[in-house]
Amino acid sequence: MSFEEQRIVESIISPEADGLRLDLFLRTRFTYRSRNEWQEAIRRGELKINGREVRASKILRAGDRLSFNPGKTEEPEVDTEWTLIHESERYLVINKPGQLPAHPSGRFFKHTLWYLLREKYGELHIVNRLDRETSGITIAAKDADAANTLSGLFACRRTEKKYLAFVFGRFPETLVADGFLSDDRKSRVRKKRRFSEKAGYGSEHVRTEFRLLGTDGELSAVEAIPKTGRLHQIRATLCSLGYPMAGDKLYGPDDAIYLRYIESRMTESDSARLLVGRQALHASELSFLCPYANQKIIFKAPLPNDLSGLYCRCLGV
Repeated sequence: MSFEEQRIVESIISPEADGLRLDLFLRTRFTYRSRNEWQEAIRRGELKINGREVRASKILRAGDRLSFNPGKTEEPEVDTEWTLIHESERYLVINKPGQLPAHPSGRFFKHTLWYLLREKYGELHIVNRLDRETSGITIAAKDADAANTLSGLFACRRTEKKYLAFVFGRFPETLVADGFLSDDRKSRVRKKRRFSEKAGYGSEHVRTEFRLLGTDGELSAVEAIPKTGRLHQIRATLCSLGYPMAGDKLYGPDDAIYLRYIESRMTESDSARLLVGRQALHASELSFLCPYANQKIIFKAPLPNDLSGLYCRCLGV
């Protein structure tokens, strides 16, 4: 049996999901399938709870072990045109395109940066994870020791990252967002987060520095420098501040677009409103003290073609 045929995805049910039906949990947590599609997968025996086949109506309990064996499935199309920025003896620096997952997850296995790099370089370890739709600098370590060392730099905040984001509205010249991220209880989308200057239950401290690069009054190009590393930090902060991101179905101008998207009901009007086909966020620069060269190094990733038009619009060029 080949490696990919043995692929089983496992996760532990969190306290937040305690008491939910299995099919409802799957529909909310893994949005690439409809509720009916997940029910069919459960009937086929693709999902098990604590090693046993169950029904779609199974009530989950915190700590349950969910395993998913998707078998051979048709993977969605992705953008495979990654480019090499730098190669050393211990790691690679890649400019990842938007619409390419970094790691295997859900329906994506072969159509991931990890798999594409593995075909060329052998076993590799992706160090910093970018969202599927986010483009830009990604580090891949060539061995486990390098992966641990480089991951430690990110975990200890000994790296500086710069992103380029395109947002709706006229952004101020500079803005420092120092506050807290928590679940957005006002949103119909459970996984959406919100930024607030006040701490709340379960909130996480975040700090992001923003600088305006250019604007036409309706769309702005903004440099974002995260000083903390939280899930959806840049996207959620900008949305909460009143500057939703272009192309972002979740943190864009209307999260109802996201609900239509996961149900395959997005309209041409929705697409036109978003301006671009994926979230307009690009990891443009990464710097750190290289543990192997013993000097500070800076890597830069040029803006991809699908965002260059927005950049020209904002800067009037």
